[in-house]
Amino acid sequence: MIKRLKHSLEYLVDKSSRNKTSEAEENLLTDFALSEYQNSKWDDNVMGNSTEVSQNIYEGIQLRIMKKKNFNSYLKYMAVASILFLAGLGFFFKPDFSIEKQLTFKTSDIPKSIQLSDGSKIYLAANSLFQYSEKFSGSERKVSLLKGNAFFEVAKDKKHPFIIASGEIKTRVVGTSFHIQMSKSKCEVIVVTGKVNVTSNGQSVDLVPNQEALFEDKKLTKLLADKSFLVNWYASDVTLNQTTLKQVITILQYKYGVSFQYDNELVLATPLTVFIKKDATLENVLEQINYITNLKFKVYGEIVKVN
Repeated sequence: MIKRLKHSLEYLVDKSSRNKTSEAEENLLTDFALSEYQNSKWDDNVMGNSTEVSQNIYEGIQLRIMKKKNFNSYLKYMAVASILFLAGLGFFFKPDFSIEKQLTFKTSDIPKSIQLSDGSKIYLAANSLFQYSEKFSGSERKVSLLKGNAFFEVAKDKKHPFIIASGEIKTRVVGTSFHIQMSKSKCEVIVVTGKVNVTSNGQSVDLVPNQEALFEDKKLTKLLADKSFLVNWYASDVTLNQTTLKQVITILQYKYGVSFQYDNELVLATPLTVFIKKDATLENVLEQINYITNLKFKVYGEIVKVN
């Protein structure tokens, strides 16, 4: 259809430039071009600055026909050339086309949650950044986890897959719950309920509950998930009974978006039981651990030093 439209418009424009069109053809060309020009919408992010592109098109037409046209003719040719330009790239903007407005959601020192227009709920760890559409309108529900960690409870919609971009991987679901945890060196997708597909650079793995995908060193691997991650500890209180400091630190790193540094790795084997409220600050949790173990913690931005 687009190829046929493109061919017909090229034919009429060429015929008009040689003053060979009939009155009916000229009226058809003018009416069609003006209608499409007035009703079409331009995406600056995809197509570039509309004024600059239109000017370039017009200058090309001027060189082609080698003579001046009046304002109405200029508008006509600019409109038709713009349509040809869009059609050639596979874009054809109609009046009912709408560009999804992108919003960002950023957390500071405590986890927070957000509900999207489709009913999906996203729980973001501290120091995380998430981008999403104000209202989903396309065939897919696309969002991006730009930084940090999150737990997703995706509303089920088989007709509109939910796709999350996080670093170099994409996670595709229709309705399920899972963690995505990002760092500078790796990205993990841990499934709690439902089915999840994870892809990156031609690699693909399908996951079910209790499984995770690890993307590290450009390689995508399927693994068994750590049981500690099979709950939404962003949104609920968590009790870690008779565990080790290593396991507690792992949870705190993801929940609060921090990393721990310690001189003696033996402290990681320290046994303890910790209760973490869903809205607790990192400092409150560290004070609790300090009281139990007598270890000292100092927070320097996103780094926690253990002494």
